[in-house]
Amino acid sequence: MQNKVIGIIGLGMMGIPMANNLLKANFTVKGFDLNPQAKEKIIASPSFEWLDSPAAIAKSCQIIILMLPDSHIIDRLLWGDGQDGIVSDFKENTLVIDMSSSKPMNSKTNADKLRNLGFDFIDAPVSGGVKRAIDGSLAIMVGGDKKCVDFAMPIFEALGKTIVHVGKAGAGHAVKALNNYVSAAGILAVSEALVAAEKFGVDPHLVNQVFNASSGKNNTTEVKVENFMLSGTYNSGFALALMRKDIHTAKEFINGMQTPGDFADLCFEQWEDAEKTLPKGADHTAMFAYIKDQTSES
Repeated sequence: MQNKVIGIIGLGMMGIPMANNLLKANFTVKGFDLNPQAKEKIIASPSFEWLDSPAAIAKSCQIIILMLPDSHIIDRLLWGDGQDGIVSDFKENTLVIDMSSSKPMNSKTNADKLRNLGFDFIDAPVSGGVKRAIDGSLAIMVGGDKKCVDFAMPIFEALGKTIVHVGKAGAGHAVKALNNYVSAAGILAVSEALVAAEKFGVDPHLVNQVFNASSGKNNTTEVKVENFMLSGTYNSGFALALMRKDIHTAKEFINGMQTPGDFADLCFEQWEDAEKTLPKGADHTAMFAYIKDQTSES
């Protein structure tokens, strides 16, 4: 695996530290992003090369990691308008690893289409945010053929600490969307609880201290409340718009499975309204500010 060239398309807030960790693990990496300034944040290494297009990545790399905003962009990149997608430039035995937050059914379709052309596909979305992308401790949910997953495991081990093969192609993205829905529900619940406690006259810092010593403890209370919410910085590095998108993906998936999803619907409505109300580009931890603003208006 070490002699394989890894192409990364999408060097944003998550893609940059992931590329850096691959370089630290002695992989050869070629990268592309629409923002040319991204290359300035890649560690200086003779093992890294910036290429000028996704097609150039496809022509020179047998392993291609996608770290892009959504399935629409992924699908257009791969297939274009029927003739200008990068698939036409793939080398023999190319493996696509979609580490974006894509829709499960789109990933399943892409896996099937690529397999029919003689290529392989793994969906391997991540959780943990920018901090854990930097220190290489991401959680990675992997969907795809076991043989391909085993082959790609050294890549995942350079990027994360918890790597779980959850099932067939599309399963990784299903679990990622469901995970972010559960996380979003937790942020919303904690925000409402802290705002109510503060209005009653209880110090929200003390309330969160109790949560973390009790059954209410979750990722929001442990990581986000003090660092990003009560501090008022709202700069965790993950956009509220992306969280809303992931909840919508989870909601669509739950509805598609024809299982109960009333709470997912209500959660999505709150996050959708928060996105419309808060400034463009707001961090997802600003849900707390949205709840506080609602309280001050009532």
